[in-house]
Amino acid sequence: MLSSWLRRPYEWMGESLYSPYADYILCFLFYLEAIFFLPTDPLLLLFCVERRDRALMYATIALIGSVLGGMTSYALGATLWHYYGEQIIHHPAINCILTPARFYEASALFKQHEWGAILIAGFTPIPYKAATLAAGFCRISFSSLVFGSIIARGARFYLLAAGCILFGEQIKGSIEKYFNVILLAVALLLILSIWLFT
Repeated sequence: MLSSWLRRPYEWMGESLYSPYADYILCFLFYLEAIFFLPTDPLLLLFCVERRDRALMYATIALIGSVLGGMTSYALGATLWHYYGEQIIHHPAINCILTPARFYEASALFKQHEWGAILIAGFTPIPYKAATLAAGFCRISFSSLVFGSIIARGARFYLLAAGCILFGEQIKGSIEKYFNVILLAVALLLILSIWLFT
């Protein structure tokens, strides 16, 4: 019963592929993914598998939405630092985990390796939102964030799209067969991400 109920959003997104608003939906969700903790890779996978003729286009749309979302998340982090940064890093509750001195050390390390940090966060399962928000809060170079995000997110999304073009039927069959397992894994990843980075 629960499985059937949880499958409905998946089926709805499959049907929405042929809607005139499908591209906008995809772009908007990937924009939100860079600001909130949303596991959107399965969505891109669904779009690319169902419409392999548009897989590269979907990857491009996801890239645009994700990078724009990352820029917004960076701005939120920078604004948070500007108005409340010093209060936050000197708050007693925060200092139980991270002292101001340690924060400045970590921030300097982040700036020193900003390209590597953005590339890793953009390409791996590390929550992209955590990296972009921290990038703004630690005041790393905005251009590094943008170009690093384009490279890393582009590589991730285009590789996924290429996999769907080459192995679309096998992937689609696996999604249908292991839908419950995939759903559980995504849910656990989401919970773990929130626990680790909030």
